[in-house]
Amino acid sequence: MCHRAGVMTVSGDPIFMPASTSLPELLLAIRRGQLPPPASVDGALVPATEAAAYAVQDTVGRSLGPVGGWKVGASSPDAEPACAPIHTATIFSDGATVPADTCRHLGVEAEIGYRFARALPPRAAPWTRDEVLDAIGTAHPVIEILDTRFARPGSLHKLLHAADQQSHGAMIVGPGTTAWRTLDPVRERVVLRINGKVAVDHIGGNAAGDPLRMLVWLANHAARRGMGIGAGCVVTTGSTTGTIFVAHGTDVEASFPALGPVRAHLA
Repeated sequence: MCHRAGVMTVSGDPIFMPASTSLPELLLAIRRGQLPPPASVDGALVPATEAAAYAVQDTVGRSLGPVGGWKVGASSPDAEPACAPIHTATIFSDGATVPADTCRHLGVEAEIGYRFARALPPRAAPWTRDEVLDAIGTAHPVIEILDTRFARPGSLHKLLHAADQQSHGAMIVGPGTTAWRTLDPVRERVVLRINGKVAVDHIGGNAAGDPLRMLVWLANHAARRGMGIGAGCVVTTGSTTGTIFVAHGTDVEASFPALGPVRAHLA
């Protein structure tokens, strides 16, 4: 995955990358602090397809530690979902203080997550809906924090952001309920509070519609990637509130009547 020499612009200053630089190498260099987040990237580094973007996720992910979850979402009830593995280093429990150096940007989203009690490993036959649902143990209120290894969220080609772990920054997981089958996510109320003030209060809000459809898609997508979904993994299923960018030092709470609240302090 090598390309010709490229030029990135960071705060107006060009940074020349060697001819051997690949997108995974660039993203890892930014994560390690060896390069500042770029405001633009040479077009030769943009993945040509979604499959190429997922391949970059896999390459980068091998340097990010164990996978403890996934994020999956879709732009409409009929749209093809998109996903990224979430690594344990960015997963926090209810009430956690998320260290300031975890994310540069803090895009807050309230989501519904599902923890798998049983693994869905790679296999030749597709996983059925019944098999996927039977593997779920609990449902959870979740806060996902969007971030980016580039200069600004959503500022570059969508496949660059897809390759960058779908702009994942951190995930905070609240207590779970085993009564998840009685949950109607499409009609569930969600309240998002920022520093104690209500920022969002409405019904539903997930553009993808039914999140269980996405779990089935993810089980088979992850199997084709040779990863599967591990036992204990939490899959968060897309924003119900949109993304609200906040400053460091913010307290956040997301709550769903059927699931309860999840809270975090973003240091």
